Amino acid sequence: MQVQRTVRRRPIDWLACAAVLLVLPSLALAQTTTPEPPKLDAVAKAVADAATAINFVWVLVAGFLVMFMQAGFALVETGFTRAKNAGHTITMNFMVYGIAMLAYWVIGFALQAGGVGALSTLGGYAGLSHEFTLTLFGKEFGLFGTTGFFLTGVAYNASVFAYFLFQMVFMDTAATIPTGALAERWKFASFAVFSVFIGALIYPVFANWAWGGGWLSQLGKNFGLGHGYVDFAGSGVVHLTGGVMALVTAIMLGARRGKYNADGSSNTIPAHNLPMALLGTFILAFGWFGFNAGSTLAGMDVRIAVIAVNTMLAGAMGSAAAMIYMWMRTGKPDPGMCANGALAGLVAITAPCAFVTAPSAVIIGLVAGLLVSVAAPFIDQKLHIDDPVGAIAVHGVNGLFGVLAVGLFADGTYGDGTNNVTGGVRGLFYGDGTQIIAQGIGALSNLIWVGLSAFVAWKITGALVRGHRVSSSVEDEGLDIPEMGVLAYPADHASAAVLPEAPRRKAVEAA
Repeated sequence: MQVQRTVRRRPIDWLACAAVLLVLPSLALAQTTTPEPPKLDAVAKAVADAATAINFVWVLVAGFLVMFMQAGFALVETGFTRAKNAGHTITMNFMVYGIAMLAYWVIGFALQAGGVGALSTLGGYAGLSHEFTLTLFGKEFGLFGTTGFFLTGVAYNASVFAYFLFQMVFMDTAATIPTGALAERWKFASFAVFSVFIGALIYPVFANWAWGGGWLSQLGKNFGLGHGYVDFAGSGVVHLTGGVMALVTAIMLGARRGKYNADGSSNTIPAHNLPMALLGTFILAFGWFGFNAGSTLAGMDVRIAVIAVNTMLAGAMGSAAAMIYMWMRTGKPDPGMCANGALAGLVAITAPCAFVTAPSAVIIGLVAGLLVSVAAPFIDQKLHIDDPVGAIAVHGVNGLFGVLAVGLFADGTYGDGTNNVTGGVRGLFYGDGTQIIAQGIGALSNLIWVGLSAFVAWKITGALVRGHRVSSSVEDEGLDIPEMGVLAYPADHASAAVLPEAPRRKAVEAA
């Protein structure tokens, strides 16, 4: 006897059958249908978006590196000055970042970049397109931008914000250069007000002429002078500007007490912490990779590697040249000059770094190392300009040399389209004698504009804060307690907090 079994299907079995019935037609269709290829426009947009994203990250990271250079400047300048002024010196380096940045945000960025045009590597935003111009000889001369005050009028455009960050830290580098030349006798109130002028006016106007679509950049297009004024990463815009400000203000402020004797001879005032100064130099050299290579504004630009190596070679050769020169001249290698030689090489390669070969970069570093070794004692002993850290020789003299080096060593392999001129940037040694003329005009314009505007700003600042210089007694005591209210090294002056004012002053002087 057979027993019939009734098979009951579970719900999950019915679901499995339904899934098979749904999938089978799709599988059959897949055997006979070829997927539609992506459209060319969609592929091009995806590639462009990816490139822009890479460029954004590169520009921001490079800007962060340049911001870190502020720590390098702080250590170099503080190390090269005396212990009794260390707190004052490092605070100037710290606060110039905030003070000058705010002035740049309010007005400086608009004056510099308000007419720069489309930011092609950062998405092509063209909102910064309003340049105040004069028409002379039938040509337009751009003088300053008029868009972007307070970063308004640009909505939340990421291109502008990335560009602002990168350009701001360049401005801050220029603004910190005078703090070294004027260290150990400059009123902090005067420093604060003068820094506003740097961020709001002095730096941005020349930066516009060179990088913001201004008249210097158009010397090639308008008058056939090479590619116009070319300054890839700022030997002129940043370093010559800082050096000229340092020169003018150091002359007007005068030398430190005890620096010069009645017969005009110069006394050496030793640095209080050479390891600090040399560590700061290393930090600056590290940040310089962002300074120079970041100026491509494009992470997709393979020239980045060339720029980075040229930067490294010039800095290394500058330090070696200064060391050898001082060793031969004095019998000792001079650690301080080794540091300034490295910085001089870095300053000089900053303008031509993208346009020159590696051997040319080494030659530029060699010349820079020798220049700073000769210029620093000449400025000190012959011109009687007191510059505690050598800022004028490092940034001023070698900023000028770097600007001219473009007009000499650029080999024509890079820079097609720079300043709206076709072909690569080519200097005198490679067949274009007009480029050095454009560079010379740019350097002369810097000396005139920065020199005059710094002079006027200095006079206005002095009237506002009633003088620039601390009193003789404060300078003798050290600026830390009178100006800042604290000592940089309280452990070395443990009794300073409990001594009356007169004995405390003697204790600090003795230290």
